[in-house]
Amino acid sequence: MATSCPVDLDTIRLRAEISTIYARVAADPGGDFHFHRGPAYAAELLGYDAAELAALPADSTAAFAGVSNPLAIAPLEPGATVVDIGSGAGMDLMLAARRVGPSGRAIGVDMTPAMIDRARSSAHAAGLDNVEIRLGDAQALPLDDASIDVVISNGVLNLTTDKLEAFSEIWRVLKPGGRLQLGDIVVESELSEGIRRDVDLWTG
Repeated sequence: MATSCPVDLDTIRLRAEISTIYARVAADPGGDFHFHRGPAYAAELLGYDAAELAALPADSTAAFAGVSNPLAIAPLEPGATVVDIGSGAGMDLMLAARRVGPSGRAIGVDMTPAMIDRARSSAHAAGLDNVEIRLGDAQALPLDDASIDVVISNGVLNLTTDKLEAFSEIWRVLKPGGRLQLGDIVVESELSEGIRRDVDLWTG
């Protein structure tokens, strides 16, 4: 099973393409994209609570582009420190912040400045003082060792160019006894070299 992209793939270009696509989502969530977005999609197809989403700023929920509901895997305890890898516009991040409460922390990590701006604005509008968002990516998390109780991620790790490195980073930042709540895209069989070299297919 392949856990990384071909060694000669231009990973700098790949990262730039991914960031460009999600910057477009941040600027115009209702634009023409080949993946689902928004709160209706999240509630109807992924099992999010529609009323809970309606209580969040629309700027956050409109740009949601996840593929699952990682928060449904297990409850988040009050006072916990949670990190959302690839936090995007912050929908999962703000839901996590509300669940861990004012004594907890919800840290978002994202590689797209436009998404970070959108998430910070939404967190401020929601009055969530326990939210922090940092520029970074899954393969080099801007977090201390053994500092996180729960890692969540929603449709992001499939975009990383080195899965082993990304999961090593998750292991590094988790506290002993911490856990990962992951929802993502997987494939049933090995992808061909041609597919793995296609930047357009990697980006979304």
